[in-house]
Amino acid sequence: MKSDRPMHGRRTILKASAALLAAGILPLVGSAFAQRVLNRTQDQILGPFYPIMSKPNRTGDLTQVPGGSRRAKGQLLIVKGRVIDPTGKPVAGADVEIWQANSVGRYAHPDDTNPAPLDPNFEGFGAVTTGADGHYQFKTIKPPPYPITPTRTRPAHIHFDVRGRHDELVTQMYFEGDPYHKTDAFLQSAPNPKALIVKLSPPLPEEPDFMVAEFDIVFRG
Repeated sequence: MKSDRPMHGRRTILKASAALLAAGILPLVGSAFAQRVLNRTQDQILGPFYPIMSKPNRTGDLTQVPGGSRRAKGQLLIVKGRVIDPTGKPVAGADVEIWQANSVGRYAHPDDTNPAPLDPNFEGFGAVTTGADGHYQFKTIKPPPYPITPTRTRPAHIHFDVRGRHDELVTQMYFEGDPYHKTDAFLQSAPNPKALIVKLSPPLPEEPDFMVAEFDIVFRG
C-alpha cells in the first residue's frame, strides 16, 4: 500500500504558503518575475579597423557586394537576434552595425597590414534597423582567428555597434570552441566572457548553405 505521507507534506506546504500570501509576507510569483532585470550586454573595444571611410551595406546581405554577381569566400553564416532593454522589452528602431575580417582574417581597411589577401566580393561592413519586435539579421561569413603580433592571435569575432535613442553599445560576438579565447585580453576583460560567446546552429531549411549564430543584445535603447 502506497504511503500518503508525501501528499500530507505537500498539503502542509501549500497551506502554509497560502497563509503567508494572505498575510502579505510571501510575494506573488508574477511580481517577483516582473522585477527581474537583464544585464546589459558587455562592452568591448571598438578596435582599430572600424570602417570610417565606408558606408555600411544596408541590404542585410554582406556575402555579396551591391552590384556584384559573385559571393564572398568562406563559411556562410546568418547572424541574428533581438535587441531588448533590461526589462526584456524589444527595442524598435535601433541601428545595428557589424564589421569583421574576411575568410582569411583581413579587414577591408587601409590600416590593416595583414598580408592576407582581400576578397573583392566581401566588404565586411553592414547595418540594419530593428523592427517592432527588436529583431535583426545579417547574412555574412564566419571570420577566422587572425594574428595581431608575432606571438598574439585574436579569436574569431564580429564587431557590433548598436545605437538607440538613449544608449550606444560597442561589443563583440565570439564563437564557441575557439582555442584563443583564454589568451585574448579583450574577451577576458569582460566580467562574464561566456555571455559574448555563441554556439553555431545547423542551417535552416530555407537557407541550407548558412550556419546560424544567435546573439541577443541588451541595452537601454
